[in-house]
Amino acid sequence: MAESWVNSAERIGADLHLEVAAAGGRRAAVAAALREAVRSGRLAPGTRLPPYRSLAADLGVARNTVADAYSELVAEGWLTARQGSGTRVAERAEPLRRGERGAISAQARARDESRPARARDENRPARARGSESLPPNARGRRTPPPPLPPPPPPRRPLHDLRQGTPDASAFPRGEWVASYRRAVLGAAGEVFGPGEPAGRVELREALAEYLARTRGVRTEPGRIVVCSGFAHGLRLLFGGGVLRGPLAVEAYGLPFHRELLAGAGVRTVPLPLDEHGALVGRLGRERAVLLTPAHQFPTGGPLHAERRAAVVDWARARDGVVLEDDYDGEFRYDRKPVGAVQGLDPERVILLGSVSKSLSPAVRLGWMVLPERYVDGVLAAKGEREAWASVLDQLSLADFISSGSYDRHVRRMRQRYRRRRDRLVAALAEHAPHIEVTGVAAGLHAVLRLPPGTERSAVKAAVWNGVALDGLAEFRHPDAEMDTPDGLVVGYATPPEHAYGAALEALLRVLPPGSPHTAV
Repeated sequence: MAESWVNSAERIGADLHLEVAAAGGRRAAVAAALREAVRSGRLAPGTRLPPYRSLAADLGVARNTVADAYSELVAEGWLTARQGSGTRVAERAEPLRRGERGAISAQARARDESRPARARDENRPARARGSESLPPNARGRRTPPPPLPPPPPPRRPLHDLRQGTPDASAFPRGEWVASYRRAVLGAAGEVFGPGEPAGRVELREALAEYLARTRGVRTEPGRIVVCSGFAHGLRLLFGGGVLRGPLAVEAYGLPFHRELLAGAGVRTVPLPLDEHGALVGRLGRERAVLLTPAHQFPTGGPLHAERRAAVVDWARARDGVVLEDDYDGEFRYDRKPVGAVQGLDPERVILLGSVSKSLSPAVRLGWMVLPERYVDGVLAAKGEREAWASVLDQLSLADFISSGSYDRHVRRMRQRYRRRRDRLVAALAEHAPHIEVTGVAAGLHAVLRLPPGTERSAVKAAVWNGVALDGLAEFRHPDAEMDTPDGLVVGYATPPEHAYGAALEALLRVLPPGSPHTAV
């Protein structure tokens, strides 16, 4: 495979997303992109920029191009450069424009201060159930029936290649404990009271800076609401009555999300897919659409630039909203980073993300980056007492991000997952060349295209051999009109490092054979 920008990212120190214009001179374009990132508040004063060699490799330009752009901005006063300290965003006395910098807006601050300090206690003990249903014993007392024997524990697979789960053994325990310790020891007393529905301001400020820097998101802390993950965000938006159906969705996606939406009374309408992502030109009378534009799940590939712009135009024309599931935007290998669609129009796009893929699903923390018009509705749906996301975990994650530990962890895992992806592709090329592997430029899983009519037998063979994986058909919307090719969705991130080789060997044993004329 071609050499990737991800190798240079290991030396950057902090990920940086820049929108560099294609027209004009490259030095001027890089300088303009950096200047705009500082002016808009995406790069806060004091932020250390990547070495010019690393940023040049990231952007695919010459080193001197970035070095000259840095020098120009230093001369203009946007940046400072000191020996041993690197290049940083200059401290400026002039405040950034309101609504674009990482500070809570006056409207959001007034909303926070207007809430009662102590909310109603929603955790009253449930009323004891009556004993009328219990049979009487010889003395007339009610005797409960004997307990049923516990069900047998589910059989654990020998090799776990399911999608959607990072390597649990790679959780950065030491760095997380250090962040937790700093967060708890430095916390004010009020931290240990009831949490705010919006989430701790420390985490919202850290997320606003991080998402602006790495994903091109335009927001402020007052528009971020902390939740426990993507599914919780969907429940708040649709179960809480903030949004209503019908909802357009991609023809392939997680069945769990469709079931959650159906439980909230939301009808989902599938959009066909091709190699450029969802066919957003097929959007009809829906008022909302749910997309995975950075890396379509599970088929892979980003939403084409023209379609990104088209879906925002659709939302403006229909007074609708785009829900952007940014589930694994940090992990890309053979392409330059793709910014969030939210950056095109923060008032028409709701971005939802979490740390379940980048850090661990055990850390039940996610976020919603909202247009201003939806903030109050989401907070009302959450209620006055935060019952989902631990305040101490929020403070720990805020420190984890602000200290740079999150950037370092993501870079380590990006390298590890790329090596695993490469091993998977090489093993298939050597032992199963008739199997096409797709969707591997980013993310934590791959799609193996199988010969027609072999998916069901391959899934059964996997079960018999103790290999946990998913068939592609499981993710297809039941009302989708597009053809369903046979395939397997293989999560190469899930096994611990020492077990990955054995998992690959087991996978190869369950794949359908090629034709007798297939060269090996």
